[in-house]
Amino acid sequence: MIRFGPAGLGGVKEALSNLEKYHQLGLKACEIAFTYGVYIKRKEDGIKIGKRAKELGIQLSIHAPYYINLNSSDRIKIEQSKKRLLNCLEAGTWMNADVVVFHPGFYSKMDKTETYENIKRAILDIEKEAKKKHYTAKLAPETTGKINVFGSLDETAKLVKETKCRFCIDFAHILARERDYKFKEVFEKFKDKKFHIHFSGINYGAKGELSHKKTPKSELKRLLQNVPKNRDIVIINESPSPVNDSVMGLKMIR
Repeated sequence: MIRFGPAGLGGVKEALSNLEKYHQLGLKACEIAFTYGVYIKRKEDGIKIGKRAKELGIQLSIHAPYYINLNSSDRIKIEQSKKRLLNCLEAGTWMNADVVVFHPGFYSKMDKTETYENIKRAILDIEKEAKKKHYTAKLAPETTGKINVFGSLDETAKLVKETKCRFCIDFAHILARERDYKFKEVFEKFKDKKFHIHFSGINYGAKGELSHKKTPKSELKRLLQNVPKNRDIVIINESPSPVNDSVMGLKMIR
């Protein structure tokens, strides 16, 4: 099954009406963007949003704040990042969200091995705390689009293997970083039944990602030709027009 949906649900007040709108369009997924912080603060609001999404057959996920860094020489920054991710997991549990997508961190003048070990340790710490608190949403580190930022395909695959976390494959980021979508390599490395994908158009340069852009129909067609038929796949669109581009994908599979 392939579920399409946009990045963005809007504020608490418009969340239910936006879910209705997505349902009417035939969309079956939505990623709540906590870009600048967890704005769904009350448990009763989260439960209400999650309940309605479930009734409408919409799978929710969360994108954690952008200012997370699990690899810093400043210990306080790491602890704050862990706290933000735990807050996302808590809100995700209220809403029955599947995953909390996040950018793991920067190399911060450390070598790649040290960076990996620091991020792995932090993820294991968060997972341990989440288990204690009975959170049901799962961490999903995202493949990143800039070559100087942690989150290559291999780094993400290794994290999944060694921490048992989930993952988010952002094919636009892979294209910006590798100059190739690496479809075959991705689906060979990640055998999981559940697959969380980000897709959109992207502008990129020598150092990788510059900005997201509207999704070209031809590129979306390439993605759909390459996704396995036997997986439970969510495709979240992060273009400047995420709802329209998600509907375009839905029409293509129909």
